[in-house]
Amino acid sequence: MTQTTIDPADFRRVLGNYPTGVCVITAMDADNRPAGMVVGSFTSVSLDPPLVGFFPDKRSTSWPMIEQAGHFCVNVLGIDQQDVCRAVTAKGDEKFVGVEYVISDHNLPVISNSLACIECRLYSVTEAGDHWFVMGEVLRMESVREEGPMLFHRGKYGAFAEVI
Repeated sequence: MTQTTIDPADFRRVLGNYPTGVCVITAMDADNRPAGMVVGSFTSVSLDPPLVGFFPDKRSTSWPMIEQAGHFCVNVLGIDQQDVCRAVTAKGDEKFVGVEYVISDHNLPVISNSLACIECRLYSVTEAGDHWFVMGEVLRMESVREEGPMLFHRGKYGAFAEVI
């Protein structure tokens, strides 16, 4: 098999043409404090059993805390939640400053006013290059409101516009 060399900058530029949604993955850390990370790589995987997945970077400092919890919540952000996105991308103890959330029956931080929340049990973690492929078995899910989603496209955040 011949290995092809792909320039990382070209890889990001070309794949940046594909828009993604923006989600915050949350859990409670070992000290019972909220842990979280922003991802644009969330997807449905299976209906039977109900599985979803996302791809955290292996260099993430938040992912090990979420993995250790064994459960996580996917919070789908709306276009009006840029402040939540910015807060959760902060380092250390600043991640949840100003972010409203409630603790679910599964002991997961559910971000208030997100478009949807999907609570999961960790199902599997598979190596995928410089990322992990994480799958979660859905335990509970809820569509909270019908606003437009936050999208990420070509390195920028934006909104969905319906084509008529």
